[in-house]
Amino acid sequence: MKVIIVESPTKERTIAKFLSKSNDKYIVKSSYGHVRDLPKNLLGVDEKNNFKPYYVVLPKAKKVISELKKIVQQAEKIYLATDYDREGEAIAWHLTRVLGLSLDDVLRITFHEITPQAIYDALLHPRKIDMNLVDSQQARRIIDRLVGYKISPLLWKKISNGLSAGRVQSAALKFIYDREKEIQNFVPQEYWSIECEFYKEGTQQVLNTKLVSIEGKKLEKLDIRSKDEAEKIVNEVKKIGFGRIIDIKIEEKNKSPSEPYVTSTLQQEASWKLKFSPSKTMSIAQSLYEGVDLGNKERVGLITYMRTDSVFVSDYAIEELRRYIKEKFTESYLSEKVRKYKTKIKNAQEAHEAIRPTSVYREPEKIKQYLTEDQYKLYKLIWTRFVATQMKDMKYNNIVINIDVDKKYLFEFETKEVLFDGFTKILPEEYKKDNTQYIKIEISNLNKDDILKIKDCLQKQHFTEPPARYTEASLIKELEKNGIGRPSTYATIVDTLKQRGYVKLKERKFYITELGKEVIELLSKYFTEIVDKSYTAKIENLLDKIAQGKEKWVKVVNMFYEPIIKEIEKANKEIKPKKTEIFAGKKCELCGGSLIIRKSKYGKFLSCENFPKCKYKTNYEKNSFSTKKDN
Repeated sequence: MKVIIVESPTKERTIAKFLSKSNDKYIVKSSYGHVRDLPKNLLGVDEKNNFKPYYVVLPKAKKVISELKKIVQQAEKIYLATDYDREGEAIAWHLTRVLGLSLDDVLRITFHEITPQAIYDALLHPRKIDMNLVDSQQARRIIDRLVGYKISPLLWKKISNGLSAGRVQSAALKFIYDREKEIQNFVPQEYWSIECEFYKEGTQQVLNTKLVSIEGKKLEKLDIRSKDEAEKIVNEVKKIGFGRIIDIKIEEKNKSPSEPYVTSTLQQEASWKLKFSPSKTMSIAQSLYEGVDLGNKERVGLITYMRTDSVFVSDYAIEELRRYIKEKFTESYLSEKVRKYKTKIKNAQEAHEAIRPTSVYREPEKIKQYLTEDQYKLYKLIWTRFVATQMKDMKYNNIVINIDVDKKYLFEFETKEVLFDGFTKILPEEYKKDNTQYIKIEISNLNKDDILKIKDCLQKQHFTEPPARYTEASLIKELEKNGIGRPSTYATIVDTLKQRGYVKLKERKFYITELGKEVIELLSKYFTEIVDKSYTAKIENLLDKIAQGKEKWVKVVNMFYEPIIKEIEKANKEIKPKKTEIFAGKKCELCGGSLIIRKSKYGKFLSCENFPKCKYKTNYEKNSFSTKKDN
């Protein structure tokens, strides 16, 4: 008997179905997620003994571990098939510890997709658990635990009990805080633009143009600052009443499809196009990866592994895709050369693939009946983007017509005329991405030196706008750009900020709360490195080096720990306890003690002065009272 242990019951069902047809007897079992972690209410790290972690078995895992122990005792071979990333590697290692197995007792198998072929290939090529990956994940966990347990008490001392500080989350919160300050300090500036409509006598065609230069000087955005100045130009142009074409430029250009999705770009596009939060996107993607029943007793993973920063695509997936395009759209839509994309991320995760369908022949419409509405939407997004990658470029003419008025004012008309739709046949929204117009004009009716009459001319008032607030999508883009976080952590970072009450989402935009401001201002004052984006990125790079075997995890943790512990000691001396508690002038209904106004991530509330002995609390807003400070 051969045993395969995975971490998800859905994954268990999918793989078990594949292997039920095998000549060998396989038993597939799930660990139902993590089985061990650092203790919940203790530091769990020995700072004086090379940061030795003390792991405890999670209560929910005790029964599963007991069952797994019985099964592995009878096993001829034990395969650990947890996810193909550092966290998955760490789960595999933790399983060996709780099941009493040595690293030589187990075989580690990994796969990018959950399909019969991928599983059988993985079983043919097992390896040992990669302790470099395990050490990298362990270092991350220990560093994050040290931050949480060492710095959070300072927030309790200064601001309010129950608050917490996180390493990566603090750097992300700083982005939102800094953007808030930019918006608050922003002073809008007025400016004006001039637009004119020209036409050639005897034709119906109207060219909508913009004023781009005056007396040979290129017009900058803020050059026309007042209504009077704008009206003077408009009146002068209208009085002249005509212009002359001085140049017609027609340039053939190509627009290429985007690379296949990685975790960050999938989360961003799902946010923009589908209005999904990052955590929702990852949850749906996980279900598509782990397997879906497609009727006729077929159960299969529909997409490749969804936590990746690599745009690499396997040769067999490219071959299948090119065959599909040829059959579906004819060879005229197939790119002449095989497109192979290069991963731009410096330390992309170990040998991963881009996010793609496991087979392009599973068209979204064909399997729609087996998917939930959200699964269908996300699968279609992934499928379409991947199919486009091997289709031909869109070809278009970029047409620019310059019209001179009185050798003083230069107006410009610009449009794009599609010659061949290429990949936009399945991604028509790509037309709209650059905000330029696609208007077909009869260019043959227009020639250099043609005189065009002015149909209308008007001035438009504008104001400069402050920097845009971060959305979930744009924050993830910023984190990725600055090397903060990794594919497995983006959604968690965003969720943690919301759950802690440090930010709020209004109309899909982030607003920092008063609590968030207090927290980040304290952290910025005493722990500059924790909130510094370059330092956070440096730690991420060091974690990558541990995974690559280029650094030792204890050394990296110590590099982080030594400066932070000095800052903590300094902060402890300088931070004065929060202001005297404010009493609400009401009594506790349980024990008769005085009620105190306290703050949490949800805002103010009333609780008993005898907490934690008495756990009474009530809503702040619904109680009317007179406040007085305790002397």
